[in-house]
Amino acid sequence: MASNHDNHHKDVKYVEDSRILARRVPNIPKDYSEYPGKTEPFWPNFLLKEWMVGAVVLIGFLVLTVAHEPPLERLADPTDTGYAPVPDWYFLFLYQLLKYTYASGDYTVIGTVAIPGLAFAALLLAPWLDRSKERRPVKRPIATSIMLLVIASIFVLTYDAYKAHDWSQNEVYAWDSPYFDVEIDTSHPAYELYVQYTCINCHGENLEGGAVGVPLNLIGSELNKDEIKEVIINGQGSMPGGLVTDEEDLEALAEWLASLDGEDE
Repeated sequence: MASNHDNHHKDVKYVEDSRILARRVPNIPKDYSEYPGKTEPFWPNFLLKEWMVGAVVLIGFLVLTVAHEPPLERLADPTDTGYAPVPDWYFLFLYQLLKYTYASGDYTVIGTVAIPGLAFAALLLAPWLDRSKERRPVKRPIATSIMLLVIASIFVLTYDAYKAHDWSQNEVYAWDSPYFDVEIDTSHPAYELYVQYTCINCHGENLEGGAVGVPLNLIGSELNKDEIKEVIINGQGSMPGGLVTDEEDLEALAEWLASLDGEDE
């Protein structure tokens, strides 16, 4: 008994009130084969699956780019101040921020730097800010609440930006828009009236629109002659009425504008 007791004490070191093994045991993780059906080797099994998924996504993306025309618009015109540009859909929520008083004007830096900076900083610091071992969302109410709030804010801001923008303008300014296939006959008598009554100042030489033209593009307005006459007489939006005083000139100008339907001839 004494011998066994002595051998036991040789394998133990006393550190204050604790006991640790005298012989260092290497901490070798268990092999993945000890967990059948629950894990797999990173190389080549897991990495091969990742490559296969990436290849499918890449091929699908390439097929879409070849099958569909790019949603481009015409070349930028610095003289056209009536055009309202918007960013791509995934930046619309940030674009909407700049419409609010607290994030625009003198406070633009808040909407462009402060708020996005705080959001990205929170994502970077998330592993250190929330070190909970729980993985279920219901067990992490603070992190889950913050994430739901962020997602809801992005959706609401994106929706508000989408509703506030006139998307018909994008169709008019599209690079393949039929409106730009119409050739304006500048020798037409009605075009001379168009210049005479200063319509050209707002709607441009090719009726493409300008600084305050309403609508911006007169081609393909889908208004008949009587409706165009009504707009010219009474005005619309920022366009004043009563610009064309002669009845014959009004008739000729309205008839000419109604004939410009934007279709290929």
